[in-house]
Amino acid sequence: MQLEMLAPAAVLVAWSLIMLLWMAATRLPALAKLKMPADKSRGGRGSDLDGVLPDILQWKAHNYNHLMEQPTIFYALVAIFAIGGASPTDIWLAWAYVAIRIVHSFWQSIVNTIPVRLGLFMLASVVLIVMAVRALMLTLI
Repeated sequence: MQLEMLAPAAVLVAWSLIMLLWMAATRLPALAKLKMPADKSRGGRGSDLDGVLPDILQWKAHNYNHLMEQPTIFYALVAIFAIGGASPTDIWLAWAYVAIRIVHSFWQSIVNTIPVRLGLFMLASVVLIVMAVRALMLTLI
């Protein structure tokens, strides 16, 4: 396996855990201030807190959820390249994807204007599509 190709995935995993900690550090104190009765805090989902907690706190949770979605495709692609042989271009694309996702996380968690956020998401998606095409070429040709 090529460890160079695994490094971007490891960084994105670490970043996802940083987002989890950031979310918890801002959300848990806000929840404690709500003093919700036990019967109201059972069986709920994080999205149930939309409209209950301030939006700026929920943005971090939304971003954490996003890091559990599309990046799963990225992790599969990284594994394909690590096993099949990554080129320097593949490694560069992986790092580009991670960098864009980190910028996207900061933007969504702090500013969260949709045109910029959508642009970052689309740019990351294009990188992911290019990686997928390259993985297909590696494994099928």
